[in-house]
Amino acid sequence: MSTNASGAAERQPANRWLQLTFGVICMILIANLQYGWTLFVHPMAKTTGWNVAEIQIAFSIFVALETWLTPVQGWIADTLGPDRGPKIVVGVGGLFVALGWIVNSYATSLGMLYLGAAFSGIGGGAVYATCVGNAMKWFPDRRGLAVGITAAGFGAGSVLTVIPIRMMIASSGYASTFFWFGLVQGVIIIGMAMAMRFPFPGEAPEVLTSKLPQSAVSLSPKEMLRTPTFWVLYLMFVMISAGGLMAAAQIALIARSYGLADQVLIFGAPTLTVVLIVDGLANGGARPLFGWFSDRVGRENAMAVAFSLGALAFWLLANVGTNPWAFVFSAGLIFFTWGEIFSLFPSTCTDSFGQGYATTNASFLYTAKGLSAFLIPFANVIKSATGSWHAVFVISALMYVAVVLLALFVLKPMRKALIENRNRSAAPHGVGAAPAE
Repeated sequence: MSTNASGAAERQPANRWLQLTFGVICMILIANLQYGWTLFVHPMAKTTGWNVAEIQIAFSIFVALETWLTPVQGWIADTLGPDRGPKIVVGVGGLFVALGWIVNSYATSLGMLYLGAAFSGIGGGAVYATCVGNAMKWFPDRRGLAVGITAAGFGAGSVLTVIPIRMMIASSGYASTFFWFGLVQGVIIIGMAMAMRFPFPGEAPEVLTSKLPQSAVSLSPKEMLRTPTFWVLYLMFVMISAGGLMAAAQIALIARSYGLADQVLIFGAPTLTVVLIVDGLANGGARPLFGWFSDRVGRENAMAVAFSLGALAFWLLANVGTNPWAFVFSAGLIFFTWGEIFSLFPSTCTDSFGQGYATTNASFLYTAKGLSAFLIPFANVIKSATGSWHAVFVISALMYVAVVLLALFVLKPMRKALIENRNRSAAPHGVGAAPAE
């Protein structure tokens, strides 16, 4: 250990807050791959004649690959070492980010559009997994805050591009917008990648003891996947993520069906522009806020508060959403109570299964987002069958209520028993030392 520590001391020291900033910038640059997508759907359908449900399959492909490959991408970043890992994985991710939207700009068939979505998903996942891993490694003493800030870059980053994207689509068309935004975003990500690195052994601060119950034993991914606790968490993640992703992918279509999209709301800005900005800010702000809140009241209690508000938000959207200000408020509340899953669920995962495999284990849980993406087209099917969005919103509200009950009456006692049993079994034998991340 002394050799590693002295080796780290001889290297040029890195400012961990600057490293966090590089990660946040990268997350901002991939944010509109997901949250800006809704702006392209209507113009694409109008220009090409493709069915909206067929176009939204591309979004499902993007989300699936952006999530399902993260355990592999995170493992590659770790394996390549502190210096090369982030540079290579984020750099290649930036290349795929650019390639994905450039392919979209030339897509003359749904197959080509799906290929572009696959490239975007691969690139976005590489950037996301590595930047979250970077935050976790540099800030073991403030992990919840650092991961929340990093995830907020992804949740709120699209706010910076909503107006430019809408303006460029209106003036130059969706294809040109895909091309130039994809190119610029990819180039900047590659530039950021060259300055990123993980901490070397002994370089990051020591971990402070958490006030919340935590497992003293680090379970490997294989061991974690055999626990019922993980699969309850996974089911809850899928149910909440499905509602949030549906809103992210369809919010422009919902606004149009309500006749609100181009209705001027404030300072000359139409309702759709206002709601996208509010949604982005709410989505991003929720991540560090609920992470902080859960540190004080407990993970499941924070989930219960958030998802109860989420159920209320969907109910409001279903019943009073045709009013422009009610639409903005209820949509913003949906994103506010959805964005927190990307800081709260990883924290719950690490509390339950230990720190040693935190990056990989959290990435496995993150794949639930990919599974939930395939539920999105069913929202269009239900809307077409019923003639309105009302049933979609009611179903989403009921799923949120179900997750509140799961959190309080299933997950909470299961996690308590798991952590107590693991810590009890570890204590007599001196077990529990986590492998180095």
